[in-house]
Amino acid sequence: MIKRKYIGDRAFYRRLFAVMIPILIQQLITNFVSLLDNLMVGQVGTEPMSGVAIVNQLLFVFNLCIFGGLAGAGIFTAQFHGKGDAEGERNTVRIKLWFALIAVSVCAAIFLSLRDELISLFLHEGKEKLDLEATLSYGKAYLEVMLIQIAPFALTQVYSSSLRETGETVLPMRAGIAAVLVNLVFNYLLIFGKLGFPALGVIGAAIATVLSRFVECAIILLWTHGHRERNPFVQGLYRSLWVPGRLLKQVLVLGTPLLLNELLWSGGMTMLNQCYSLRGLEVVSAFNISSTIGNLFFCAFIAMGNAISIMIGQILGAGELERAVDEDRKLIAFSLVLSVAVGIMMAFVAPLIPQIYNTTDTVKELAVKLLLVYAAMMPLYSYTNSCYFTLRSGGKTIITFVFDSLFVWVICIPVAFYLSRYTAMPILPMYAIVELLNLVKCVIGFFLVKNRRWVVNLVTDKEKPSLA
Repeated sequence: MIKRKYIGDRAFYRRLFAVMIPILIQQLITNFVSLLDNLMVGQVGTEPMSGVAIVNQLLFVFNLCIFGGLAGAGIFTAQFHGKGDAEGERNTVRIKLWFALIAVSVCAAIFLSLRDELISLFLHEGKEKLDLEATLSYGKAYLEVMLIQIAPFALTQVYSSSLRETGETVLPMRAGIAAVLVNLVFNYLLIFGKLGFPALGVIGAAIATVLSRFVECAIILLWTHGHRERNPFVQGLYRSLWVPGRLLKQVLVLGTPLLLNELLWSGGMTMLNQCYSLRGLEVVSAFNISSTIGNLFFCAFIAMGNAISIMIGQILGAGELERAVDEDRKLIAFSLVLSVAVGIMMAFVAPLIPQIYNTTDTVKELAVKLLLVYAAMMPLYSYTNSCYFTLRSGGKTIITFVFDSLFVWVICIPVAFYLSRYTAMPILPMYAIVELLNLVKCVIGFFLVKNRRWVVNLVTDKEKPSLA
């Protein structure tokens, strides 16, 4: 009975892996190259690595803003696809395009006007007496170039998310592989000045990233429009960017909490890192190393989250509500088993990779300890991530907002703020305490999923006239 309840049959896992594996491969390759990128910049020195880390933390807020803003429309894209409604898919993609245009414009304005102030929030002197002015200079130079890539990045996400939601997961993976290879090659050439190229350091790393973003964007756009029969949502996509008011309202009602959630959650993560940075610039460097390595392992849960959102969203759109409940339970169980395996692997490599960086022994030692904490927390991260995407697949975006970002701002940040400013607690126990707060989130997630309010078909036939 338990086996039937929590373990699927072969057909179930074939469907899961067909969705999950291409996303996982793309994420693994992207994050592995990010690790190599980080290692290359780390060879230049601690200050350049810290400057790049700070800017990437700021851009992380923009990236998640894009993901969150597109996710609201994406809920409808997946359910329209499950229903077989190409016109509905097309309209949701148009909404995504409008959002991407607005987000890129606002982001560029903020970063250009508040560049120095934002980077300086993370610059605090620690035991190592690192050069804060040099770090600021490296960060500013890196950010100026990186702003070029936000437009192709946003457009890529519009198309790749729509492709995944309509069942095409392989092409975004292939485009991602090509992009990371371009990034890797030009990182090597431009950071260190190989094969006659100038040695540009952090600026070279930024240029390589910009080139990779344009390559990825070009591949996805050319393939999608070149295979119109397989992607009917692009047929007539740009004849008009008008979208039905009723659908726009529905997307805004569901999507605004998702956007706010990603924006506030990523801002919350940035705020937590700012609290940790009060212990010194060496802490910024250690977190940069540990998070870059940790993200490589967290790819499994990013892929699982996407798989849950896509699979459950399509089943709900097809009106098979009980099947959605059954398969979601099995997906969560699989994610938990996967988290244990990933945590063990992460603990095994934690003492090894930080030693490759050209930085101080203090930074390396702290990075190893942070990674071990991260590995121990893997089951908590996995369960909360699965609950979040389950709730999101059924359009319960206000609940996900409370569950995710409100939790960070109301619980985690006040604890980190107090410990960092009003106690002398070392960074490691401070970080462990904040992360253990996820236990509370697991309990909340369990009851939110169990009450089944997320089991909703958002695109029923009775709504069709209002969406046409």
